[in-house]
Amino acid sequence: MELREHGACGTFGVLAERFLRMLRDERGASDHTLRAYTREVRGVAGFLTEMLGEDAAMRDVEHTHIRAYMGTLMDRGLTKASVARALAAVRSWFKWAAKAGLVESNPALLVRTPKLPKHLPRVPSMEEVNRVLDSMGPARTAGRASRKTEDAGVAFEASWPERERVIFELLYGCGIRNSELVGLNMDSIHWNDDAVRVFGKGKKERLVPLGDAAAESVRAYLPLRQAKLEAAGKGKLVHDGPLLVNARMRGTCRLTTRSVGRIVKSIALSGGLAADVHPHTLRHAFGTHMLEEGADLRAIQEMLGHERLSTTQRYTQLTVGQVQRVYDETHPRAK
Repeated sequence: MELREHGACGTFGVLAERFLRMLRDERGASDHTLRAYTREVRGVAGFLTEMLGEDAAMRDVEHTHIRAYMGTLMDRGLTKASVARALAAVRSWFKWAAKAGLVESNPALLVRTPKLPKHLPRVPSMEEVNRVLDSMGPARTAGRASRKTEDAGVAFEASWPERERVIFELLYGCGIRNSELVGLNMDSIHWNDDAVRVFGKGKKERLVPLGDAAAESVRAYLPLRQAKLEAAGKGKLVHDGPLLVNARMRGTCRLTTRSVGRIVKSIALSGGLAADVHPHTLRHAFGTHMLEEGADLRAIQEMLGHERLSTTQRYTQLTVGQVQRVYDETHPRAK
């Protein structure tokens, strides 16, 4: 009955729900991953049911069927990146089916991933990031509207300079993801070890060094956080609640990733950075600047929580590109 309520239909629908339940309960996939996989896997399950019938089995699926589904996505106007993400989800579903003995091999592996243009993230320089951090403080946000405003139909998070600095310092100083940032609790800060305990993708735990500047910003923010929680009658969250709380003390008081995105964008624009700066930009800046200063690639991999070194190696492409740009701009034979 539970599967029917979730929209499952036929064999493919039932197996899709089993796979999604496994991602949630056994792998501890993030909410973002679950939403994406739910959309993609249910989509292909419905397509296969319509094409092959409700009584068809997973072993009846051939790579041509999956390729046909990818074609429908392209016909709907999805970008190559979106189609590639859908194919990745389908491959994971059939990989799970192969391990469960439902298919002998993964037919999705025979479907070619759309060729994507290689876009390296735009990263602000160390000087630009330091300029923004140096400009932050009560004076920068004084007079800024703290009343409830509407941003695309969502209430804008009220200004709170001390908390904003913590957000920027932790994203850039620790290189953590937006979801990891909002997931921090009071006991996530290990003061004796100068480290932050982070739960990354798949609920994998890691310790990230907490720099002096980030630690100082957290210490300046905590008394204000406590005062706001106690004033709102939520003193029980002072020692055990989320580190970053929303300004209006609503619900669980935990700040959302969406609010963090808006806050970072506001800080970036006020500091003269590009309009496309978002929380992940600061994570890229962390890795790029560490590498530029001579940090070991595997150490950066550990701090960022990358499962594969190849993911971290993207930062070497960034620095090579920067070197090339400097060469083109300064060497007399390059002009």
